[in-house]
Order: sequence, then structure tokens, then C-alpha cells
Amino acid sequence: MTVAERWPLKFQIGARTLFSVRRRLVRVPLELRDVLSGQAPTLPPLPKGADGWSVTSLPEPLVDAMLSTTPIAFVRQRYTRYHTDLTTGFDAWFAGLSGNARSGLKRKTKKLAEANDGTLDVRIYRSPAEMAEFHGMARRVAARTYQEKLLGAGLPDTMAFRAAMQGKGAAGEAFGWLLFVGGTPIAYLYCPMTDGDVRYDYVGHDPAWSEWSPGSVLHMEAFRTLFAEPAAQRFDFTEGEGQHKRQFATGGTPCADLLLLRGTLGNRATVGALRAFDGGVARVKQARDWPVVGPLVARVRRG
Repeated sequence: MTVAERWPLKFQIGARTLFSVRRRLVRVPLELRDVLSGQAPTLPPLPKGADGWSVTSLPEPLVDAMLSTTPIAFVRQRYTRYHTDLTTGFDAWFAGLSGNARSGLKRKTKKLAEANDGTLDVRIYRSPAEMAEFHGMARRVAARTYQEKLLGAGLPDTMAFRAAMQGKGAAGEAFGWLLFVGGTPIAYLYCPMTDGDVRYDYVGHDPAWSEWSPGSVLHMEAFRTLFAEPAAQRFDFTEGEGQHKRQFATGGTPCADLLLLRGTLGNRATVGALRAFDGGVARVKQARDWPVVGPLVARVRRG
């Protein structure tokens, strides 16, 4: 049965959400295998009272045809869906990074090792019991991260999520990593796997260690694990862009997120407001280099 959820359509500047409008949407998220197939998704029927569909990671060549399917269609964002081929081996992947990236990662790894009496302390968690241990320690880190404080996207702390993690662990499809300094966790990474695709689901680090780049070092060490795991075929960086994703990826697909809505007055008003707001944000971004406006924009984006 198709379910429509009350989903927030965010009026957002950078990481800061100013306000949101909720609409009842049927979510159609494309997994990496769907993105790489190049096939358009089939939209499920809308239940009574639903406003429309939210389609994420639709490959760009399919966008125009999908926009013609509903009275109101809106491209919310465009980005590259990055991934890494995990079948090539760690050494080949690392050699494919730029010289600056390789030297930077080596320098950061050495610095974190020196802070821990000369040894980099990265621990991996796989089994259901290990997942339970990982969750408790990762939550200590997540509670301090910007992902949780600003975006509400830290590692979830619900019974349902913990049960799902342990279920994945029982199937051999869960990977958790923690980076420790002095016996205290300072960064975490949790990635479930489905049909060989490992998802970049939850990541965070203690902001007190931000200048040490613990997230990048932990991710590099996580890749050592994944390149040696026969069942892992690709690493999926999911929606959105970022320097870290571009640096670690071996490929990417241009994608878009769409809102496909019924032609109601409320939906038209909402999309009109979103278009106006996003257009205003784009114009303000163009003014970031202005002496007075630039610092103000930076402060608003950071929240």
C-alpha cells in the first residue's frame, strides 16, 4: 500500500532552515542501482489526500519527461550522485587521488596517530552485538555534531533504528567505524549495505577535533575495510555534493530532485513561494563577494 507522509518543504539557506511548509507526499527515492540503470521510475498511485510525489536522484536525461507528468512540477535541486567502485582495490583507488589529496590524508593520519601515542585507533563493528556497542558510543559523538544540532540528521536514537542496525548486522550487511583518541571516540561512520551497494548514511565527528579532519581520516580507513570485503561492490555517497565526496568518488551521475504535485491552489502557492525564495537565495549568493553583504550571508548560512 502506497503511503503519503507529511513531508517538510524547507525554505533553507545553506545548512539553516528558516521555516518549512508540510505537504503529504509519496516519496520515490532512487537507489544507486536505479540511478546507474538510467531507467525512469514508475510513480506509484497517489492515496486519497496526497499532494503528490517527491522524486530524488532522478538522472538528468529523464527530468524533462518526468516534469510533464503532473500539473505542477518543480526541480528543487540539482547535484551529482557520486559513487566509488570498490572492486579495484584500495591501493589503486588511493593512487587515483590527486597528489595533494594523498599527502593531505597522510599528514592528517599521522597527526591523529601522534595524538594517540603514535597509533591510529580505528575500530570496526559488524555483528549484532557489535552494532549495539557501536551505537552507544557513536551516539555520544553524534549528540555534539552539527549534523544533529543544525540538521537533525545525527545517528538516530530510536529502538526501531537500533533494531534495524542489528538486523543488518545479523545479515552481514552493516558496517560501523569509530575513531578513538585516548580511548574516547571522536568520529563515527555508519554504512548499511544492500545488494553490494554500501550507503553513506550517517557520519559525524566531535567539533572540538574539526581542525584535525577526523572524518576524512576515518573514511579513508573505512575504505580499507570495504575494498577488502568481497560482497561490497560500490560505495554510494547518496544525494548532495561536497568536496569530500568529489575527492573520494570514482564516478558520478548528474541528478535532480523533483516535486510533482496535484494542481491545487495550495500547491501552486507553495511552489510559487519556493521558486521566489530559491531565486532570492541564488541572487544573494551572487553578492557574497560584496564587502558588506558577503560576511552577512556567511553568518546566515552557518546559522
